[in-house]
Amino acid sequence: MNPEIFTELSMILLITVVVTGIMKILRQPSIIGYIISGILAGPFVFNIIDSHDTLNAFSHIGIALLLFLVGLNLNPRVIKDVGKISLVTGLGQVIFTTSIGFVIIRSFGFSTLASLYIAVALAFSSTIIIMKLLSDKRDLESLYGRISIGFLIVQDFIAIVILLAISTLNTKVNMASMAFETILKGIGGILVLFLLTIYLLPKLTRMIAKSQEFLLLFSLSWCFIIASAFHYLNFSIEAGALLAGITLSMSPYHFEISSRMRPLRDFFLILFFIVLGSKMIFSNIFANLPGILIFSFFVLVGNPLIVMILMGLLGYTKRNSFLCGLTVAQISEFSLIVINMGVSVGHLSSSILSLVTAVGLITFAGSTYMIMYSHKIYPKLSRFLSIFEKKGKKVDEHKYHEHDDHDIVIFGYDRIGFDILESLKKIKKKFLIIDYDPEIITKLSKDNYDCMYGDANDSELLEELNLSQAKMVISTIPEMDTNLLIIKKVKEINKKAIIVVVSHHIEEAERLYEEGATYVIMPNFLGGQHFSTLLERNKLKMEKFLEEKIAHIEHIKKRKKARHKHIGNRR
Repeated sequence: MNPEIFTELSMILLITVVVTGIMKILRQPSIIGYIISGILAGPFVFNIIDSHDTLNAFSHIGIALLLFLVGLNLNPRVIKDVGKISLVTGLGQVIFTTSIGFVIIRSFGFSTLASLYIAVALAFSSTIIIMKLLSDKRDLESLYGRISIGFLIVQDFIAIVILLAISTLNTKVNMASMAFETILKGIGGILVLFLLTIYLLPKLTRMIAKSQEFLLLFSLSWCFIIASAFHYLNFSIEAGALLAGITLSMSPYHFEISSRMRPLRDFFLILFFIVLGSKMIFSNIFANLPGILIFSFFVLVGNPLIVMILMGLLGYTKRNSFLCGLTVAQISEFSLIVINMGVSVGHLSSSILSLVTAVGLITFAGSTYMIMYSHKIYPKLSRFLSIFEKKGKKVDEHKYHEHDDHDIVIFGYDRIGFDILESLKKIKKKFLIIDYDPEIITKLSKDNYDCMYGDANDSELLEELNLSQAKMVISTIPEMDTNLLIIKKVKEINKKAIIVVVSHHIEEAERLYEEGATYVIMPNFLGGQHFSTLLERNKLKMEKFLEEKIAHIEHIKKRKKARHKHIGNRR
């Protein structure tokens, strides 16, 4: 290997580590750090990138591996699972954003083709960034989280179709004469892949999967061979990589393949975004600054408005519509790939790539803060959002109780809420369970428990509940801000209520007591206390601990039957 390339790559990675570390401190997506690192390493700052061909090759490998893993995780059954709301919202938002965006972009004097490309790029939102943010907020299992991921998956499908379409276009060939031949080759290639998927791959992967290293080697080889084959058929390498992933998506080993290849994809994809940043032309950015700001505003505000209107028309509450809307307030990594492919086939100039990349930087940063602080933003905007909400019963208002006079109100059912419920049944008090997972609420309703769907972070929900009659309010959610809000609302309405909350940290427990909590459950310490009690009671007698083991196994089976998992916190 050329030592100069190695040294150059080392310096680029050092810059990337520092910049991405700063982005982490600012709680921004890593992708912003990668693009800024490319800007710094490029000709406008340090000018340390000389091996353009090598880095471009690495960046193309990154895109190919990204699409391979997208295909690997795009099980053909997934569209059926996302539901009507995700399908309608995903398609509707892309159509309306593209249509309205096209008109706005044309008004800035861009050509019809460039306007269409940019409008399409503005229509897609980043599944990777949104999944990371929702996971950090523990909102993936919430209703709005499921709907959002659903319509982002729909958008990914649309983006893939567009990428496949662009990959067949090349300004250097006569498309009229090549179209029929290309279609025939494509159909033939896909048919061969289908037959291999049915008759060869299952047996092959079963033998190969005995060795994890061999499975990784085979997966990489499969990705590169199929991508190269489709390139030979006049399709792009990226299209072939995507189809290679789809052929393995039905394999029982696709999770292992995905986990093994993800670090490789991340490394090469980092280089793609670095190269993208290094290609930014700042003279074009300054010339197009008004357009960049308007397009960014359209994505940050216009896209959420479109989603809120669509969900409101479908009968959803303004809160879920608002939270779902925020998840489309940025462009996608696919947006940058679409524009990059447009440049590579000669449809667009590099100045368009710089423009869309700048929009990406603004919307990635803006939407991150909007989503992180959505629960604080919503109460301030709530009264203005009623225009997006239909009157009457809402689709997402899952209420399964007839009376409002409950002795005990529980926020969050999963994990320790299950054990609390068992005790409440014994003392024969009326209780209401509130959870933000619609599946849990549906199951509880079938078991004839008083329950309703809701998020403890929703101040409007807390005001609607009849907390004035409650003798006890229990929150099993170990999130400081949520518990402080519950304590505040309960204290305002009912000073006599017993307030029980959960915390995993001593400092937070002390703060909760200061704010008015009656008792703070600390699961980590309770586990140690419980075992200490067992040790004192059973000494070192094996038969006693075996009795405890049998009882514990029975308890675990009950929780398993109730479909409880020791995972993220519920609201």
